[in-house]
Amino acid sequence: MNFEIDNVDLKFGSKDILSGIYLKAEEGKITGILGPNGSGKSSLLKIFFGSLQPQNKLIRINSKPVLKPLYTSGLVKYLPQHSLIPGNLKIKKAFDFYKIGWKEFLDHFPKFEKYASANMHQLSGGEKRVAEIYLSLKSPAKLLLMDEPFSHVAPLYLEQLTAIIRSEKSGKAIVMTDHMYRHITELADDLYLIKNGCSRKIQHLKELEEYHYLNPGTL
Repeated sequence: MNFEIDNVDLKFGSKDILSGIYLKAEEGKITGILGPNGSGKSSLLKIFFGSLQPQNKLIRINSKPVLKPLYTSGLVKYLPQHSLIPGNLKIKKAFDFYKIGWKEFLDHFPKFEKYASANMHQLSGGEKRVAEIYLSLKSPAKLLLMDEPFSHVAPLYLEQLTAIIRSEKSGKAIVMTDHMYRHITELADDLYLIKNGCSRKIQHLKELEEYHYLNPGTL
């Protein structure tokens, strides 16, 4: 299954944010989005999900146009930058709600066993993010949109999370942004750069320097 978003035009007032954007996400692949702060990466994910209405867009699934917001299809899961799970909800209740196995989670992250009876607000920001990433990855969604998933996540957990992401991509199309470009470049099968409102598919990492996203000699 593949998902395309095309001809995206977004303005806030008189300010152009996105202009003619195109992006394709394919099942079995991780699609990374890079771009300067304020370039519209988060807005693009919201448009793809259906929670932000731009001036223009076209979404296709397997080359067929989709007119309703994707979130109504049951095919998409969106992990925003802000917390996904209410702070007053017990972490185990969150796993029950999503129908995801708590014991399987502990096999990957045994240090969370101490939080079995805890509310989400009792976890650190990074710990909450680990749980939210895991719940999103294990959801039945075919398209997973992840906006800066690794923010505040301790290096201790990053290796485990990236391994799980790689194992889960076989049944999903995963799209992710991050302000730490190495997290994206190491994971992504396809890579897009958003700059000056336009999207460019990156074929070689050196192009990130050529398009002045990275300073010369960074790579």
